[in-house]
Amino acid sequence: MPRYRLLIEYDGTGFSGWQSQAEGTGVQDYLQRAILAFAGEAVVIKGAGRTDAGVHALGQVCHFDIGRTLRTDTIRDAGNVHLRPHAITIVAAEEVPETFDARFSAVRRHYRYRVLARRAPPTLERHLIWHAKGPLDVARMAEAASVLIGRHDFTTFRSSDCQAKSPVKTLDRLDVTADGDEIHFDVSARSFLHNQVRSMVGALKKVGDGHWTAADVKASLDAADRTACAPVAPPHGLCLMRVDY
Repeated sequence: MPRYRLLIEYDGTGFSGWQSQAEGTGVQDYLQRAILAFAGEAVVIKGAGRTDAGVHALGQVCHFDIGRTLRTDTIRDAGNVHLRPHAITIVAAEEVPETFDARFSAVRRHYRYRVLARRAPPTLERHLIWHAKGPLDVARMAEAASVLIGRHDFTTFRSSDCQAKSPVKTLDRLDVTADGDEIHFDVSARSFLHNQVRSMVGALKKVGDGHWTAADVKASLDAADRTACAPVAPPHGLCLMRVDY
């Protein structure tokens, strides 16, 4: 049975997240309906990352099996026709071996969280960036971010709904950089806990606005207690940028 890998972009605004929902409002649901519409066969699409409601993707990867061989350009082009007018695009499709798994074959996932640190709110990108309403100290946030790099128990930065078997994860990268009034938090790891990235950004934002220090972030991490976490950053600033295999 042929297996196909898709590269997907989507604006998460208005979707209930990646995961299929009973009401059919997950990104996965729209993709499955699109493929059924042109291929005439129901498929189950499996993704590399289960992004939350409101979270975006420029580099989501998924795969599906189907009972007949399809042209990859047909999957892309016909799929996009049936995805209209929803903000989901199949960027590329390719046939892959049956050993490929979008989730379990991944070796690293890369996310970017965007913050606009100025008084005036954004207009064109208001659903794509968190408005912080004031200056943030990038150097202090970068220093505090280094506390989180490496292998740790990230219970503090884990959603109470997280289904991961262990809270221990290895964070490979957490860079904090400025581009004018915009601040980027670039994060990489093999895998993440539910809400981990947004929870870490929320903690670092408190450092940036002067309410916390790097020592407070360290104490929060060491507490291994969800109640020690800062407020979680909102979902719309987060984007899945790339998945490595």
